[in-house]
Amino acid sequence: MSNGTIDLHRDGFVATLTVNRPTKLNALTPEMLEQLLVHCRTIETDAEIRVVLLASACEKAFCVGADIHRWTSLSPLDMWRSWIRLGHQAFDALAQLPQPVIAMIQGLAYGGGLELAAAADIRFCSEEARMALPETGLATVPGWSGTQRLTALLGRSLVKEMVFTGEPLDAQRALACGLVSRVTPMEELITAGQNLAQKIAQRAPIAVQIAKQVIDAGEGIATGRTLEALAGACSAATEDAIEGGQAFRDKRQPHFTAR
Repeated sequence: MSNGTIDLHRDGFVATLTVNRPTKLNALTPEMLEQLLVHCRTIETDAEIRVVLLASACEKAFCVGADIHRWTSLSPLDMWRSWIRLGHQAFDALAQLPQPVIAMIQGLAYGGGLELAAAADIRFCSEEARMALPETGLATVPGWSGTQRLTALLGRSLVKEMVFTGEPLDAQRALACGLVSRVTPMEELITAGQNLAQKIAQRAPIAVQIAKQVIDAGEGIATGRTLEALAGACSAATEDAIEGGQAFRDKRQPHFTAR
């Protein structure tokens, strides 16, 4: 338990990923990143899961980022080939889930914790929430796409201000700049996220997932993969595709009709 966990719980069509290391304000360890990666692979292949909630088991913090004691003990080479790569793999897996992901930010979301929230599609936060990129105060820089994914969300100027100064955004400024889409009292945050998840889960799941991919592709995210997936699905639904497969099995020349 000292290494923390990322817990996966499922309730009907909604899966909840809970960052669970409250004694360390949910500071992330390599073990937690590995668990997140495994859970994302499970969720991705489960057609019954329609929405994912990202929550915290700590009242004071959503996540304060990487465990400083773990990463400061690494050599520069190990930082590059293990710690940074593992974080990107886990956060990218979360961002690339076909299902919508809703992050519920309570308390502090600092460094890697804010980068984790940025991997979600929608973010709610409590009135007490504070979001920051404090890495330059530790003589390092954001390492899990804070300079990339957050810049796409907020623009270069604001991310530069956050990185250069380390000063946090409060909930209202986060709302004004579009980092979060809703601010609620702490006691209403989980319910607000769950209510939205249920609303989304009632929509046509394939249409929702396609919409997510198309919106992301319009921003340059996995554009090639999305185009090829949609093109493949479109062509597979044609009569010609059925004829082509049948002709291959029959070892004959196919007769295509453009249908």
